[in-house]
Amino acid sequence: MIRTRPDVIVLGAGGTLGTVWLQGLLSGIHDTSGIDMRECDYFLGTSAGAIIAAALAAGHSPDEDLHAPPAPDSSAVAPADEEHPPAEEGSGRFRGVLRTAAGLTTAVTAPLAPLALSVAAPGGAAVRRTLLAVGPKPKRRPPGLGGFLKTLDARFDGRLRIATVDRSSGRRVIFGEPGSPSASVAQAVMASCAVPWMFAATRIGDREYVDGGLWSPTNLDAAPARRGAEVLCLVPTGSPRLAKSPFGALRLATHAALLAEMQVLRARGARVRVVTPDETAGNVMGANLMDGRRRDATLAAARVQGRNLAGAGG
Repeated sequence: MIRTRPDVIVLGAGGTLGTVWLQGLLSGIHDTSGIDMRECDYFLGTSAGAIIAAALAAGHSPDEDLHAPPAPDSSAVAPADEEHPPAEEGSGRFRGVLRTAAGLTTAVTAPLAPLALSVAAPGGAAVRRTLLAVGPKPKRRPPGLGGFLKTLDARFDGRLRIATVDRSSGRRVIFGEPGSPSASVAQAVMASCAVPWMFAATRIGDREYVDGGLWSPTNLDAAPARRGAEVLCLVPTGSPRLAKSPFGALRLATHAALLAEMQVLRARGARVRVVTPDETAGNVMGANLMDGRRRDATLAAARVQGRNLAGAGG
């Protein structure tokens, strides 16, 4: 059961449906418990989870306008040098999440993920650097995401962390943590969603950054958790449905990374709770986390799961 607000919330990667699941789950928890995740001490987001983390940190509720129109096809992308279309009008800034998320995927769905996750830093950084140096370098980016992020009016105020990977070094960079490079939240989230070989890397200063999911589906070990802190980690790619699909390796990689990263936090004295899609939500999501046709059903299933987690019928 989730009956109290965590000190730190970690939101993992997961493409279109991962974003929807995160939003629905948080909304369901709030429906039943009244817990307001916007009041957490820290937020850490990776790839699709970075969008939700930025929205929460900026004070926007996941309950805002859950009934957005169907998301566009995930193949619809905009050139990297094209102006982002303006965000939608309205006070509900989660209005655009379900639409812009359809243009996202996560590096953990790429063939390189099991290899990347199995190699520890600094060796892992070398592998990532080599892999990122080969293959196509697209000039496109998720349509509308930049414009949507600007409407959030999110700031790095010390609470928000966004996970990325430096394209040249292959090393993880957490924007928002002390000593990190200077960037806007919109820049950092765009970088965290810049899937290698699919979307253009995001230039910040004199460096280029790509999807934080290339390092880890959650980057849980980077959570700023002190001794005694309660950490809630939401993991879209931990769905049991993936185990019965061609993406079974994705789920195994997710769990392998989580086990190692949880040990890091527990060694610091933090308490960690991990939540993945339950059987119902996982079956609704299916194996293709980019299938926008399942958006509404995923949202409903995730909201029910959230209510159950908070005590209603669970």
